[in-house]
Amino acid sequence: MTGSTAASFTADDYRARMERAARTAAEAGLAGLLVAPGPDLVWLTGYTPPAATERLTLLVLAAGQDPVLVVPALEAPDAHRAAGAAALTLRDWTDGKDPYAATAALLDASGRFGISDNAWALHLLALQQAMPGTSYASLTEVLPMLRAVKDAAELDLMAAAGAAADATFEEIRNVPFAGRRESEVAADLDRLLRRHGHEQVDFTIVASGPNGANPHHEAGDRVIARGDTVVLDFGGLRDGYGSDTSRTVHVGEPTDEERRVHDIVREAQEAGFRAVRPGAACQDVDRAAREVIADAGYGEYFIHRTGHGIGVTTHEPPYMIEGEERPLVPGMCFSVEPGIYLPGRFGVRIEDIVTVTEDGARRLNTTTRELVIVE
Repeated sequence: MTGSTAASFTADDYRARMERAARTAAEAGLAGLLVAPGPDLVWLTGYTPPAATERLTLLVLAAGQDPVLVVPALEAPDAHRAAGAAALTLRDWTDGKDPYAATAALLDASGRFGISDNAWALHLLALQQAMPGTSYASLTEVLPMLRAVKDAAELDLMAAAGAAADATFEEIRNVPFAGRRESEVAADLDRLLRRHGHEQVDFTIVASGPNGANPHHEAGDRVIARGDTVVLDFGGLRDGYGSDTSRTVHVGEPTDEERRVHDIVREAQEAGFRAVRPGAACQDVDRAAREVIADAGYGEYFIHRTGHGIGVTTHEPPYMIEGEERPLVPGMCFSVEPGIYLPGRFGVRIEDIVTVTEDGARRLNTTTRELVIVE
């Protein structure tokens, strides 16, 4: 099966995103935004520069000014073909010229700017040298919600990515587990995600038996045995938008304790989901899920946050964690993934991506959350 064609975002879509980003930056007291190659640049312009280039590429956004993309001359033809190119001005520079001087001419020499988290230190330091009166803060610090609220087209792509991950789970539950290495099942997950349209696979966690007590276990050479609980956590990008789901399966019949722990996690996941509604604080989702696990006597074994945002990357703000009082807004997408991890024995995690609706929440993963028996 091949992936569906991504919804075509138009130059007007990208123009609206850049205008909103510049306006939000001004409201935050910033002179503008400097966006380096990475997820933010793709989301704002549709342009993905060549990988691992040391030449400066930088989108400059400021309220009341036209967006400008500073780009190496040899890469300008590709930038001109980007879907959002018609919504911005390209200013190219040639080798031997000073790209920082060209960029400085676009900036307030005493301004404070938001800059991409993944901007190279080489470029940031050169800009500071060219403009000693400027200061900078990471986009995650000053505009953490820049991409958090998805529009209708983005939600459709998120739902399609979730459905592809669900289809992968429906197939993986029927492959042999006993007698095979974790890495072999992980390879199956990778293959199935790609078959269902993912162009990028970010992780395929297969954590069997005692390895399941490590939430970020890397699939290894351990041979899965009958009687093992196995945590599966997998996802990536499909048509540019993320999937991420976890289900816990059991090889053969589980013990009463394994069933009980799984039921507790399932109830906690349901409680977290039911806490999602507009205006609720992010921490309310964490509290609802955590309360179920703590009341059952396993609180010390739930060792991570309840969820993370997802969109054009598989981990991004907002985060469902104690202390995060940011209110939920319709269009936000994030995981709800409580777990219990018993060191040296086994672990259980159940995860869905959910989106906030006008009156509650909708799951983007719909496969069974009951304990699945595999062979």
